[in-house]
This record gives sequence, structure tokens and C-alpha cells, in this order.
Amino acid sequence: MINMFTCHQIEKFYGATQVLSNITFEFNAGEKVGLVGQNGAGKSTLLQLLAGTDTPDRGTIAIPRGTKIGYLTQIQVVNPESTIYEVLLQSFQEAIQLQSKLHELEAEMSEQAVAADERKMELLLRRYAELQEAFERAGGYEIEIRIAQVANGLGIPAESFDRKFIDLSGGEKTKVGLAKLLIERPDFLLLDEPTNHLDLDAVEWLEQYIIAYEGTCLIASHDRYFLDRVVTKIIEIEDGEATTYLTNYSDYHKEKQQNLLQQFADYKDQQKRIKQMKEAIKRYIEWGNIGGNEKFFKKAASIQKALDRMDKIKRPVLERKKVDFQPNDADRSGKDVLSLKEVSKGYDQRQLFTDISLTLTYRDRVAIIGGNGAGKSTLLKLILGLEQPDHGEIRVGSRVEIGYLAQDEPPEKNVTVLEYFRHELGLEEGEARGLLARYLFYGASVFKSVMSLSGGEWTRLKLALIMQRTPNFLVLDEPTNHLDIASREALEEMLEEFRGSVLTISHDRYFVNRIAEHIWALRNQKVARYIGNFDAYKEQLEKEKAVQVQPETKRVNAPIRERNATTESEIRKTERRKVQLEQQIALKEIDRCNLELALQNEEYQTDTAELSRLYAEHTVVEQELSELYEAWLAMEELNGEVGK
Repeated sequence: MINMFTCHQIEKFYGATQVLSNITFEFNAGEKVGLVGQNGAGKSTLLQLLAGTDTPDRGTIAIPRGTKIGYLTQIQVVNPESTIYEVLLQSFQEAIQLQSKLHELEAEMSEQAVAADERKMELLLRRYAELQEAFERAGGYEIEIRIAQVANGLGIPAESFDRKFIDLSGGEKTKVGLAKLLIERPDFLLLDEPTNHLDLDAVEWLEQYIIAYEGTCLIASHDRYFLDRVVTKIIEIEDGEATTYLTNYSDYHKEKQQNLLQQFADYKDQQKRIKQMKEAIKRYIEWGNIGGNEKFFKKAASIQKALDRMDKIKRPVLERKKVDFQPNDADRSGKDVLSLKEVSKGYDQRQLFTDISLTLTYRDRVAIIGGNGAGKSTLLKLILGLEQPDHGEIRVGSRVEIGYLAQDEPPEKNVTVLEYFRHELGLEEGEARGLLARYLFYGASVFKSVMSLSGGEWTRLKLALIMQRTPNFLVLDEPTNHLDIASREALEEMLEEFRGSVLTISHDRYFVNRIAEHIWALRNQKVARYIGNFDAYKEQLEKEKAVQVQPETKRVNAPIRERNATTESEIRKTERRKVQLEQQIALKEIDRCNLELALQNEEYQTDTAELSRLYAEHTVVEQELSELYEAWLAMEELNGEVGK
């Protein structure tokens, strides 16, 4: 394996602050490497150094001559009026220049043909053939195909190609920049949070693209699921230093914990040895002073030299300071938290969803997924009463206290974090500072202007406000956006312990896998419900695809083939019905479990009316389950008969 480039003892300062100190690692051709670390650890700085947009203060970066490096944030649009298509077309600058030369040669050959200069024509034809080969190597014959492939994969519709780049949002510009980079196919890709602003379909497409990519990739990302799927090596930046793990993210996490425990054990053993050596030095010096024996002083000096030469093990930080999202106890809501009945919503001539009916009960944890523009955030706004449906009814249950985390920017207020927090909650300074410290706002950071907060800081501050208001129903719109991995894990731990209901929009599959018990998939103007987390949803989705009716093939005259086609169609129908019944059974079983837990609750033991209602509801659910079981068995038997 040939090394692509090497970083050796890289150091970087910004003013008096050292961001990177002793960064050493190497890459091999074709490797896919993840770059992880907390916000502010120096990941973006390292990428800039590797891209050549900045230079290290000390150390060396060795890159083989001729290596073409692509860096995600290097989006340079010469003409601010360029369209999306013109930006994407910049990936083929060499091919376009060659094409222009080919056109010039064609015109010149036409002139020579008229002049009948055979020698001149022969030279032109030879030159034309050379340019054609170069044009082919530069991808000239696949310009439209490559642009369409990447743009479609990342969710950039062809209808938007005429939009001015300058008019795009920050997220849209980043997406177009990523597309431009992928179309260019550099030898080495440096990607800084490439999955930001992509929906699930686009992220999964990008995964497959990078896995198949022949070049080398260094990817700074907080998307743990993406890293697990794509990379085979992890480089962690921590305390200004780099540590390499030859694995994906999940295994890196386990290996790091094991290494920390081993390092701590080695540290304690070494400290014990150092203490013994220091005591021996002290003892020999005392004996030398008492007896005047030079041998004791020499022995003490020998031990001191050994102590000075010893490689000291750095004390590992087993538990780093991280955000504490621990919620306060909230009053319990009623059993029915949320109900949507035949809800429809659209804007102008565009319909987002039609006649959707959903229910969410106490302690449910639901994740909403779907493509960008499918209407996920609009659905949350309807639930919160911030917008009204075109048709249908939305009801929020009794005793429900909502905590809403929106996707928004910090307010344009010239106030400090401490002032903003105190004003919102009506707290004394001491209590406010104590609470803010749990969300990593302490020291000088509480005096930062709210307007200057980063995306991650603003999210942490909003969550601090929400949790202090003790909601029992959390409505979260992309809560992990801008949070580093440590903060995401802290949020997940809080949600696992939260004694209320959760409804969240998220493209973070790792997050959804950990906290979701139900998936609401918004597609084709409808919402499909699934039991389980993201992996369970994907598994059920594959089952649905497997039993979908395939396009009808050309009819043949042979009666046996026609009969087989009919049989296969019937089998697919019954399989689809079985999948639907399995989902309904799973939902009913959860309802039965919730009712049985409620019947055991001491709160209802003295409430005769409530107990009677619960028993009656339990009886109905049992009857419905029995009917569903019978229907499933009937489908199973029917499949057996049809398949004979």
C-alpha cells in the first residue's frame, strides 16, 4: 500500500491558543477515514491544513506531487450570478477547454479541406485525435450523465438548475458544493460534515458513493451511523493530539474505553513505582547524611537518573465534562397525548399530505422521517397550533405540557447568555449560573452575546430553557443538528430516562435507533407507521418492497405461464396483507401491554370508574387482537393453498 500523504508533529496556534499539538498520522491510497472530536477540538483546522488553505506553525505535511485534493468548503464561484448548473459544470473545466479547442480545430480542418492541403490536414487530424483522447480522459463524453447522477443522488432536482447560486440558502449552497466536488472526482476528498442538509435518501446514496469511490476520503462527521457504514479507520482529535483506531465508529468507541481503563491502570502502577523510587531516593540521602557514606548518595543519584529517563504515562481523563440534560420531574400527562384525524395541508398548488390520522400515547417515543420538503416541520407546527390544517382535526390530550425545540437562529438581541436565561426563567444570578454550568456554559462563556452563539451552543441553551420548564411532551425538530457526539450521547441518555412522551424529526439514524420505538414515515402525501427503531423500519421496508407487485411482463400465449403469473400475484397480495396485519398486531399488543400496566397502577386501584373503563378497553383490545390473529392465520393458510 502506497502512502498518500503523511502528517508529522503538526502544531497550529491561533494567537496564544494552541489548537493542534503533535498531530501525527498517515493515509494510504483508497482508505476511508473518519475524523472525530468535540466541537472546537480542531477538526476543521486540520482539514484546512491538509487542503493547503492554511499552513502549520510547526511540523510537516507530505503530499505526493500531482495529488488532486478536493475540500468541501472550497466553493469558489467566480461569477456571483452563476446558476446551479454552471457551478456544477465548473467540475469539467479541463474538458470544456478541450472541447473549445476541438471546435477550433474542426473549423480549421474545414478550411484546409477547401484548400486541399493534404499535409496540413494530416497534422490537424493527428492533433484532433490527441485532443479527443484528452477530452475523453477528462470526462468530456459523460458530462451530462455525471451531473445528473450526482445531483439526483443528493436531491438537487434538475428543475432547480437555473436558480442563481447566490440566492440559495447556506444549506443548499453546501449541498451544491458537495455535488460539484463529487463530480470532480479528486484523488483525495476532505469532507467537513457532508451529511448536514441531506435527507435520509441522499445520505444513503452518499454512503454508497463513497464506499465505491476509488479515491481516499477523510471525513469529519458527527453522524455515527454514517461513519459506521463508510469508514475503516478513525482518527480522534482530543487535547490537541491525534489517536488512530483501525476500525469504524462503534468499535472505536468500545476500544477507546478499554484503552482508557488500561491506561489508567498503567498510570496507577507507574505512580506507585514513582512513589517507591522517590521514597528510596529520600531514604538513601538520609542514610548518606547520617553515616557519611558516599555509596548511598550514588545510589540515590542512580535512582534519580532512572526516574528522569522514565516515560511518564499521562493521567487519562476517564470522564470528561459534558452537557447534563437531566430533566426535572414533570407532572404526568393523560393517556392520550396527541390525536390527528384526517388532517390535510398544502401551500399554493403543492399538497404536503392528505387525510393522515395518527395517535400518540403516554410514554411513546416517535421519530418522524422523510425527504426534505415532505412536510415534517409543517406537521410539527400544525400539532403545536402554529399553523392550521386545511382539513381535519388535531387534538392535544389533557395535562399535556409541550417543550418545543425548533430549527431557528439565535435572536438578534444584544444580551448575554446569562441575561437571556435569567429573563426567560425569572431566576436569580447564582441559581441561573449553576443551571447553565450543567449545559457547559460556565466562566466567561455565560457573558457571550446570544447573537454570537454557534449552532451547537444555541441548541444547548434552548434545551436548557425547555427542560427547566418541566414539559411532559417533547417535540424536537432535528435536535442533534450542530451538537457534537458527546452532546448527542448526553441527549440520548436524557431521553431514555425522560418520563414523558417524545415526538422528534431527525435524520440522525444513530439517534433514531437509540430513542425511537415508533417511526412515522412521511412520503407520497401519507404517513406510514412502523414499530421499532430505524433498523427495524428499514427491515420492514425491505419486506414491503419484496412483496410489491412487479411490473407486468409481456403476455405469452402459453396458458401455464399465465396461470403462474396469476398465482404469483395472489401470493404477493396475501404477503402484503400479512405484513399489514403484523404491523396492526404489534400496535395492538403495545396497547394491551399499556392497559395491563395501567391496571396494575396503584393510582387507579381506588378509582372504580377508571378501573371499569380500563377493564372494558382491555376486553375490546383482546377481542381485536384475537380477530387479527385469526386473519393472519387465514392469510397464511391461503398462501399455502395458492402456492400449491
